[in-house]
Amino acid sequence: MAIGFRGKTASRMLGMAFILGLMTACTPQINHRGYYPKAGAFAQVQEGMSKTEVEGILGSPSTTASVNFQGDSYYYITSTTVSRSFLTPVETNREVIAVRFSKSDQVTSTAQYGLQDGRVIDINTRKTPVVGSELTLLQELLHSLAATTPGLGGSDSNLKRKF
Repeated sequence: MAIGFRGKTASRMLGMAFILGLMTACTPQINHRGYYPKAGAFAQVQEGMSKTEVEGILGSPSTTASVNFQGDSYYYITSTTVSRSFLTPVETNREVIAVRFSKSDQVTSTAQYGLQDGRVIDINTRKTPVVGSELTLLQELLHSLAATTPGLGGSDSNLKRKF
């Protein structure tokens, strides 16, 4: 009887460990990336402040504007993603704080954008159309064969005779 009791306990422990492992694998992992704002820091930025004052309050920006047409811009970007085991991570929150400066490096305006304000742009799937790319290799071979064979719509059916 003692051997049977130990076997049941071991199988229960193994089953519980398996269930616990499954639950742990399904637990979402929350990742915060980018700028981590201090509470109330964005409200301290006022029009007319210099870049150094803004950097003193908000810190170094995540990125700056690449074109300095009417003045520079600082962007502070925060992103939160949730991932579950082997599934693709999903972005659940994004916050972009934009601070725009005049040519004299004074704050002219501020804005705050969220995930709902963004647009997804998939730049990896854009393709440049190439002549013949819509045909398969076999279709290309048959097409070129038909173009050079007389009577199959080839070259002599397209000739114009002059009389």
